[in-house]
Amino acid sequence: MSTACVFCQIAGGAAPASLVYEDADIVAFLDLHPVHAGHTLVAPRAHAVDVRDCAPGLAARLFEVSARLAPAVVAAMNADGFNIWTAAGRAAGQTVFHVHLHILPRFAGDDFRVPMGYPREAARDELEAVAARIRRIAGG
Repeated sequence: MSTACVFCQIAGGAAPASLVYEDADIVAFLDLHPVHAGHTLVAPRAHAVDVRDCAPGLAARLFEVSARLAPAVVAAMNADGFNIWTAAGRAAGQTVFHVHLHILPRFAGDDFRVPMGYPREAARDELEAVAARIRRIAGG
């Protein structure tokens, strides 16, 4: 736990939050700067900077809890769907350096957009070369 980390403070009960779920390992609360009402953050109690710093079992629990909460967020907000995402690093838009997943309720016609569209279809040989590099680094 990092005393300077606001999510650690929330997880430890030292900072206020509108909790929607908590257990021994995970805490979920409403985002203070929501894209839409119901925007929920799911974070481990244990400090980890991003998913690369998170134990695989704990990362799995983040997704497990998010998958359980997302339908409740959709129902509570009468939403049409949802997104679940995380950001790792400033370049990806991470602003709180404690791993967390966003559950964002979505509405038909809302104006939230992924910052960049899909610009082009990649050539198969390009995809295969990139896949090979990733497999080599990942050890698979």
